[in-house]
Amino acid sequence: MASALSSPAEQSVQPPVRFSFELPTHRAHRPEEFVTGEAIAELTRAAAAAGFDAVNVTDHPAPDARWLDNGGHHALDPFVALSFAAAADPGMRLLTNIYVPAYRNPFLGAKLVHSLDLLAGGRLILGVAAGYLRPEFRALGIDFDRRGELLDEALAVLDAVFTGDDLAWQGSDFSARGVRFRPVPPAGRRPPVWVGGNSRPAIRRAARFDGWAPFHTGGFAAASRTATIETVDDLAAAIRYVHSQRADTTGPFDICWSEPTLANRATSVDERLDRVTSLTTAGVSWLTVSVPGDTRAEVLDGAAAFGTEIIGRTVAA
Repeated sequence: MASALSSPAEQSVQPPVRFSFELPTHRAHRPEEFVTGEAIAELTRAAAAAGFDAVNVTDHPAPDARWLDNGGHHALDPFVALSFAAAADPGMRLLTNIYVPAYRNPFLGAKLVHSLDLLAGGRLILGVAAGYLRPEFRALGIDFDRRGELLDEALAVLDAVFTGDDLAWQGSDFSARGVRFRPVPPAGRRPPVWVGGNSRPAIRRAARFDGWAPFHTGGFAAASRTATIETVDDLAAAIRYVHSQRADTTGPFDICWSEPTLANRATSVDERLDRVTSLTTAGVSWLTVSVPGDTRAEVLDGAAAFGTEIIGRTVAA
């Protein structure tokens, strides 16, 4: 099921860290700037030119007003948004950061994953998590207290349908007989699955798959119902723990960290490069980056600058 990486002691030689560009489609206050097919395409091409390896979006089909009014954000459907990105650049990888499988029937979710990965030529990286917004679960008719169980069920179904075998499955609230997905991916390969979340159950779940996507809680650990990760030392300790939980250490295993201020040009280039070095030393292999800007032009300029100031120097090092 999972592929995995060498143990932390064997990671002294690592490839350069890879960067994912956060498509700003959540900025619904400026839809003409950020929430159009043209905007997604232009920003994706700019990210590719700057040296980013992937673009990413998140998943909030029914965010509640209270959360939105207190720092939350809107989101397009991740599979629709990433399909526009996939068409804009043939080499860009596509990352859901993150997708909440519990929000959808497991077969419906698997069809979305299968369709995008197939049409994009195998470029999808599936970042998933259990979710934390109780009102969103309620709006979708999903039992919030079963979110971990539903995530496990959805991932098990995903593994099964990607084999190409006819599938019978008795689920928690569905029953399937003889379900068949076509075309069959080469060698029954599903996209890499990176599991998000800072809690011990989330980390142990991630260890069964292809990567872990913790996030900087920044004082919001209680609101997001997860464990605190505030410092690089916190992160390094958690990375050591996820590696200790992996049963198979022979294949690749990624650590994807969202670094909210890495593209802030008010901080010097040297300080930001030092931050990248600290994170990669801790074991991070992917960094997701949000480029600030009130207009598309500002974000485009910021992406290009990040490519020159950070990505180019990181790869060169």
